[in-house]
Amino acid sequence: VGLFLGSHFFSVALCVFLCLCHTVLFTIPLLSAVFCSPFAGPYTLSFLYTGLSRPGKGFPSFQAMAYLNDQPFFRYESEGRKAEPLGPWSQVEGMEDWEKESELQKAREDIFMATLRDIMDYYKDREGSHTFQGRFGCELRNNQRQAAFWRYAYDGRDFIEFNEEIPAWVALDPAAVNTKLKWEAEAVYVQRAKAYLEEECPGMLRRYLEHGRGHLDPPPSVSITRHVAPGQNGTLKCLAYDFYPGRIGLRWTGAGGAQEAESGGDVLPSGNGSYQSWVVDRAPHSCHVEHSSLAQPLTVPWAGLQELRVGGNIGTPAQ
Repeated sequence: VGLFLGSHFFSVALCVFLCLCHTVLFTIPLLSAVFCSPFAGPYTLSFLYTGLSRPGKGFPSFQAMAYLNDQPFFRYESEGRKAEPLGPWSQVEGMEDWEKESELQKAREDIFMATLRDIMDYYKDREGSHTFQGRFGCELRNNQRQAAFWRYAYDGRDFIEFNEEIPAWVALDPAAVNTKLKWEAEAVYVQRAKAYLEEECPGMLRRYLEHGRGHLDPPPSVSITRHVAPGQNGTLKCLAYDFYPGRIGLRWTGAGGAQEAESGGDVLPSGNGSYQSWVVDRAPHSCHVEHSSLAQPLTVPWAGLQELRVGGNIGTPAQ
């Protein structure tokens, strides 16, 4: 039966270091923000399966990685044969029955590795070192299914993918013709794959969002820093950090409306699954922040050495 008729997914995070100098710092954590829409998104549930015919020392022969957007969700490996939640997801109750998930992944591992051996037999290379990978999942936007994908690769080359419109498996490699025949041996197999992408996967993603929104939509914290160099006028840096997803509107505003920032504006990974961005200017303005996790845009004024209040949270000058 089709390789993966269940749940889960993948992605990779980067680690970037941002160096800040400061003389005066105001920090405004926005932990009590209200979400604008329950499922604005986009949100993605995806899974990456990797099988190795001759794994090196310390590497499992099979691994399944699951991701919500680009945040690691759970991992399963052939050595321990247990599905384990990762990071903050281990603290979220009701996300998944991990014993049942482990049994599901064991069954998928057996089918996945059998397919790898079939491909090696086709090419008469049972002793070689080969890699088989599968990636599948779905995307929601405004609580509606936006897209889905299900494809495989052998030794880095496209192998086979599922086409929802036909619906059918499409062979992209000579050996994949045999795989297609197996996976379409009965019409119900194709219908199950189609139903997974159109119904089961979006349903799981909605359920995961219900349980874990706090980890998927952390609102930005904002700090305004004044930088002074000898013989030069001071500059102000507005830094928004620890927010997710990565799209954000960040700009300075003054009496005449929006101001052009002298520098900044790029969105960079923070290294912990969230993002950061900043804008720099020389004149005293307010910093205007727009993000999907905020009920309404946030305006943070530069107040010199005065106390700042935003949403009941107080920022005080750093020494």
